[in-house]
Amino acid sequence: MFVRPGELRKAEWSEIDLEAGEWRIPPGRMKMKTKHIVPLSSQAVAILRALQPLTGKGHYVFPGARSRERCMSENTVNGALRRLGWSGSEMTGHGFRSMASTLLNEQGWNRDAIERQLAHTERNSIRAAYNYAEHLPERRRMMQAWSDYLHTLKRRPNAGVQEAA
Repeated sequence: MFVRPGELRKAEWSEIDLEAGEWRIPPGRMKMKTKHIVPLSSQAVAILRALQPLTGKGHYVFPGARSRERCMSENTVNGALRRLGWSGSEMTGHGFRSMASTLLNEQGWNRDAIERQLAHTERNSIRAAYNYAEHLPERRRMMQAWSDYLHTLKRRPNAGVQEAA
């Protein structure tokens, strides 16, 4: 979904609509203080459905290890990456956003749709004053294609290493 790590770890079940395939993050939890709609791929919905029996009765999608009343620690994702063998200079939780942006741009997806998916705001003040496009139809297609791409890499050992070389 390539949201910011803080947005992911603070995800609340009340924000997620599995039937619609959307996660609506309220303005107060977003860096730029504007609502953000995250289209969910079929794979993301399946993962969330599998997770729901474990954490769905609580507030957070990803509760903390010590207390279900708190979201998971900000160190959890990076700690998991370290245990998987990735150093901090190789990959971070935030690095998934950069990786997704780079690969989706290289695959030819609409730059505006990618930037909107990353919850980036328009830097051109004149364009920002007139353009409120969410690019949701394209972002839905893009997020499904992204999940399909990752699923393909998962099924092919060393695929990402070969493609990067």
